[in-house]
Amino acid sequence: MGFLRTILIILLVYYLLKILAKWLGPILLRYAAKKTQDHFNKKFGGYTQQNNYTEEQNGEIIIEKKNSKKTKPSKKVGEYIDFEEIE
Repeated sequence: MGFLRTILIILLVYYLLKILAKWLGPILLRYAAKKTQDHFNKKFGGYTQQNNYTEEQNGEIIIEKKNSKKTKPSKKVGEYIDFEEIE
């Protein structure tokens, strides 16, 4: 009788945990996602691109060019070593 009672208790606990996981799982995931989002917003909130543009008229085109400075690679890359094949 004790063995059958133990099996029934194990099955009851298993199904109760399964039902609780189905109900509480989405709530816990939502809570964790919100906490993670708050953490990232706190850490990286200052790095967002700020759009401080004034209101523009419809059809107005603005072209912003970045100064591109191309550096010439140095001609002296390294020491040249001439190898000879030995047969």
